[in-house]
Amino acid sequence: MNIGMNGKRVVVTAGAQGIGLAITGAFVAAGAQVHICDINDDFLAAAKAKFPAVSQSRTDVADEAQVDVMFAELSTRWGGLDVLVNNAGIAGPTAKVEDTDLAEWSQTIAVNLTGPFLCTRRAVPLLKAAGGGSIVNLSSIAGRLGFPLRTPYSASKYGVIGLTETWAMELGPSNIRVNAILPGIVAGDRQERVIAAKAASYGIEHEAMRQRLLDKVSLRQMVTAQDIASQIIFICSPAGAAISGQSLSVCGNVEHIG
Repeated sequence: MNIGMNGKRVVVTAGAQGIGLAITGAFVAAGAQVHICDINDDFLAAAKAKFPAVSQSRTDVADEAQVDVMFAELSTRWGGLDVLVNNAGIAGPTAKVEDTDLAEWSQTIAVNLTGPFLCTRRAVPLLKAAGGGSIVNLSSIAGRLGFPLRTPYSASKYGVIGLTETWAMELGPSNIRVNAILPGIVAGDRQERVIAAKAASYGIEHEAMRQRLLDKVSLRQMVTAQDIASQIIFICSPAGAAISGQSLSVCGNVEHIG
């Protein structure tokens, strides 16, 4: 398979932790130039120690001014861009719709939906300057199946798929491919927090909640951050040159969630 990532200019939002850090590492291993942003200084410091050649900025993707500054600096440094990975996202609250706080709804939508919009808006001129490229948006299986007790999260991830399909049509003539990745149950600390919150909502033990989730996955297993990163490398590489406008699940076939 032709990876073809040597020297490619890549931005990964929330690239200093979790899935984002795995994506960062995959692009570095493939020979790309990578810039990451995050809002956690400790994670950024750890990422710098792990990947010293990766440039970084403390950028909140939901803040228009901060996003503008990041892309202005990248434009000066690189003059173009080959890949944007809109990875930044938050889990949002776990609650029934009638108990969901408006501020938590707004924050989830701001990070998960407005963030990709703000970053893509600034990235597109750089991608066009490069003659084309690839945008990958992180959605979720909650963007195709719904997710009880997670109204803001599910709504935002459905929205990401809408952005993906719209941008693929709009940007295709400029040789810019746009796809969404839909992770399933991803092993890690964040997933453990989600399981704990859902277990508390249902009044059951943590392990019982975990098993309830895995019973709805055909492969009966979680996926890893590396599974997600590997799929992203593939669709951004020449091997994925004909893939655009797609919502690609990496989930072990989650049958339903709840």
